[in-house]
Amino acid sequence: MPGEAVALIGPNGSGKSTLLKGVLGLIQRTTGTVEVLGTSPAPAGAVGYVPQADQLDPHFPITLAQVVMMGRYRSLGWLRLPGRADRQAVAVALEAVGLSDRAKTRFGELSGGQQQRGLLARAIASGPRLLLLDEPFNGLDQQNRDALIETVRRLKADGVAVLVSTHDLELARAVCESVLLLNGTQMAFGPRKEVLTLDNVQRTFHDVSVEMDEHTLVLPGHDGY
Repeated sequence: MPGEAVALIGPNGSGKSTLLKGVLGLIQRTTGTVEVLGTSPAPAGAVGYVPQADQLDPHFPITLAQVVMMGRYRSLGWLRLPGRADRQAVAVALEAVGLSDRAKTRFGELSGGQQQRGLLARAIASGPRLLLLDEPFNGLDQQNRDALIETVRRLKADGVAVLVSTHDLELARAVCESVLLLNGTQMAFGPRKEVLTLDNVQRTFHDVSVEMDEHTLVLPGHDGY
């Protein structure tokens, strides 16, 4: 639904990234259909995507603003140069993630958290109706985590729907109305408060001991959970 977010939670290899790529049409389906925003495939330019790790060479001489402008390429096509509307979209996206003052900084010189926020700005610049985030908190310090949460909240307030793959219950509780628990198949789906229970999470992460409190999910022996 517009302005709402769903958290995808499950162990490594459970299918979270595969599901996101399926929504994007990046992998071949073995069965069934995928309908996104009422159509199949997804409408062109309507879905923004922030992957776990980007393929940009950190030594490549490209600025943050140029990276964010990549989000406009679908609307630009091959022949048209960026115009006023495109530059404005980049400026708005950088403002949304709090990086306006770093626009001319070489992308490789930014911290890991700033790069992640820059990639989010690239997705925002495309003007998506649906935003897909794949483990957006990986490697972020608290300042960048807080900035990301606030950005997602603003996007939702503007009517953008969000689908986020995460191991972080803080993010799920902060921005998501619904939760989908995955482990090769759907384990549970529904409103966050009903689905995100210790019993459901234990069944999803069935091969490890699970401890939950209001803010964290602890899975001993599994780094990053």
